[in-house]
Amino acid sequence: MMVLFLVGLVSMILLRTLRKDYARYGKDDDLDDMERDLGDEYGWKQVHGDVFRPPAHPILFASLIGSGYQIATVAILCILITIVFDLYTERGLLFSTAIFLYAATSVVNGYAGGSLYARMKGQLWIKQLLIGAFIVPAIICGVAFLVNFISIYYGSSRSIPFTVMLSVTAICLFIILPLTAIGTVLGRNISGVPNDPCRTNAVPRPIPEKKWFMEPNVIILASGILPFGSIFIEMYFIFTSFWAYKIYYVYGFMLLVFLILAVVTVCVTIVATYFMLNAEDYRW
Repeated sequence: MMVLFLVGLVSMILLRTLRKDYARYGKDDDLDDMERDLGDEYGWKQVHGDVFRPPAHPILFASLIGSGYQIATVAILCILITIVFDLYTERGLLFSTAIFLYAATSVVNGYAGGSLYARMKGQLWIKQLLIGAFIVPAIICGVAFLVNFISIYYGSSRSIPFTVMLSVTAICLFIILPLTAIGTVLGRNISGVPNDPCRTNAVPRPIPEKKWFMEPNVIILASGILPFGSIFIEMYFIFTSFWAYKIYYVYGFMLLVFLILAVVTVCVTIVATYFMLNAEDYRW
């Protein structure tokens, strides 16, 4: 119910707001150049020549986008496979399936990140390939290996054997990296041609001063409230089952919550992007 209300609210607000914006810009088009220069022009139309300008760190941006596509694909496949085959009945089977799916879907990471980086006219595609392939495994494995070394130091029986750590490293080097490279090459050749609907200005447009709550960092933090609220209850039950050593088995409801999270995130992102562009800040 909350999702339908949010989608309807966002659609209504954007339709009414954009209709007013188009009407205002239509009146400006009827004016001559002198009257237009003297007029009070503002809004998202003023940044049309900078809105597709590449970010300050295009390699990191493309790598994170590709990793996001891969993680979303793995999450959906894990939930669907668990619903069909009841992977939660055997200990460690779901975790092994997630590792296999993450390695197998590295093509998605390479394709999404490589094509986006090519559309931004990036030239260091090998560096982008390596960062995109290893940024998420490096963070996860780094934390896991650190905790595991501490467990080995204290003689814990739940520590991960060294052979398993070598196996994970081999998966990253001999499965994830080649598949990411294949996806990157496919992405650059199939959908890597820049297709911006308008030309980017040679000189970046200065960003005007705005109120503190319209700053990108504030909007980013505020935009996470609704998505977190949509999954808060389900996350409580998931963590409770993990910490209390119970079996979590309602993966059908988890799929519904995941879809709700996706819809809420899309709606919030649309509104946040509109606010940024309407404030003449093209760093969306």
